[in-house]
Amino acid sequence: VRDLASKKAAVIFTKSSCCMCHSIKALFYELGASPAIHELDQDSNGKQMEWALRSLGCTPTVPAVFIGGNFVGSAPEVISRQVDGSLKQLLIDAGAIWF
Repeated sequence: VRDLASKKAAVIFTKSSCCMCHSIKALFYELGASPAIHELDQDSNGKQMEWALRSLGCTPTVPAVFIGGNFVGSAPEVISRQVDGSLKQLLIDAGAIWF
């Protein structure tokens, strides 16, 4: 999980049936980011990734958002950062979006 999270500026671990995952992905696209998306329910290693995310403290395990290789959090943390204005700067600093 950490290796996958470090391969792109923004990485989101999701499940295709999760409405909060869809919302977080839409937010990133709206901000101009093109995150790497790992759908745990469609990946052959999805269960192992879910356990690894849980061991990192991701509760719930999805959506799990990494920016610049660092774990940012799940939906509440990402939304809080969007509300306080710090999400966009995190994405800029990581090179996920340019302005």
